[in-house]
Amino acid sequence: MGKEKEQEKKIIVDEDWKQEAQKEKEILAAQEEAEKIDKPEEEKSHGPLPEGNFAALISMLTTQALFAMGLLQMKGQEERKPDLELAKYNIDMLQVLEEKTKGNLTEEEETVLVNTLNELRMGYVKIAG
Repeated sequence: MGKEKEQEKKIIVDEDWKQEAQKEKEILAAQEEAEKIDKPEEEKSHGPLPEGNFAALISMLTTQALFAMGLLQMKGQEERKPDLELAKYNIDMLQVLEEKTKGNLTEEEETVLVNTLNELRMGYVKIAG
């Protein structure tokens, strides 16, 4: 009975099985490579981007200013000190937009820009205080 158990424990692997498994691996690798070429990494990392417009530009610069002032924090990161120079730069960029677009904005766009600038300036003064 001891010899029978030894024979049962032996695994028999034939060369055809090894070759077939290797072919399958190569086919899968080729398919994965083709998928990477078809879809660049940027497309996989996020969904479709919203339409680019004036409000989105204001929002982007505002978010950068708020982040620089330390009013927005990244989840899971330690709290950062405010970077007042970077915050001022982003506020100044919004001010340049206000000056350069004067008379060319809709009433709603102008209101959003003016109110945003006022809020950011007050926040900056409070933090720099």
